[in-house]
Amino acid sequence: MSQTLNVAAIQMVSTPDVAENLATATALVTEAASAGAELVLLPEYFCLIGHHDHDKLRHAEAPGHGPIQATLSALARQHQLWLIGGTLPLAVDGDPSHVWNSSLVFDPQGQAVARYDKIHLFRFDDGQRRYDEAATLQAGQRPVAFNATTRSGLSLRVGLSICYDLRFPELYRQLMHPPCDLLLLPAAFTDVTGRAHWELLLRARAVENQCYMLAAGQGGLHPNGRRTWGHSMLVEPWGQISAVRPEGPGVVLGTLDLSQLQHVRSRLPALEHRVL
Repeated sequence: MSQTLNVAAIQMVSTPDVAENLATATALVTEAASAGAELVLLPEYFCLIGHHDHDKLRHAEAPGHGPIQATLSALARQHQLWLIGGTLPLAVDGDPSHVWNSSLVFDPQGQAVARYDKIHLFRFDDGQRRYDEAATLQAGQRPVAFNATTRSGLSLRVGLSICYDLRFPELYRQLMHPPCDLLLLPAAFTDVTGRAHWELLLRARAVENQCYMLAAGQGGLHPNGRRTWGHSMLVEPWGQISAVRPEGPGVVLGTLDLSQLQHVRSRLPALEHRVL
């Protein structure tokens, strides 16, 4: 049985037009599938980066219903791959002023098999740029991982996280019970925070958890004037960056080798030495 899995991170520069973004995502997922990817990760807010934070409230979907989820399901089924729908806004029952920022996982049959709601909500104010996600988002409550099986029969455990979660190593430690083989991070890092910390934090999370880290970012200047950092990448368990795209829409392709992962863990058994 093959010990490898081809994966892809999709980088986008999403707009306020949901239909336009879905068309772009469809084209890029199709490109990744044609290149042999069996697991594809879209970025945070792949479906919408509006002119205002509350724009996402108008496009919130109920779980299992709506054009965004239908598109994701159809793409996963059409290309027979694992598709992680970056994030999309899901309605909060009884609270029309907030949504969940949710990452949905679709299996190769197009079934939604896992959902993670972003736990850590971004807040930043440097006098020029101000963000407060809690104004429109409801925080999630629990870590989520899922098991994926490749076409060759290889089974792997995959942990979910979103953007600002990257700054909280305790979340990833919880995801390592039992250990994940791959950690996913759809993101829309700002240019200023990404320039300072994006690569540093991704490599740290990969090294300390001795697993692969696949990150799909928004990367460029958006119609609302916001600039995101991009640099979607695949990081290996020893901390090397095996593939990266600095800016602009496109596909980042890479290969997971679980034999390499096991080699790292056997050579330096850090996961066995945890105090907590």
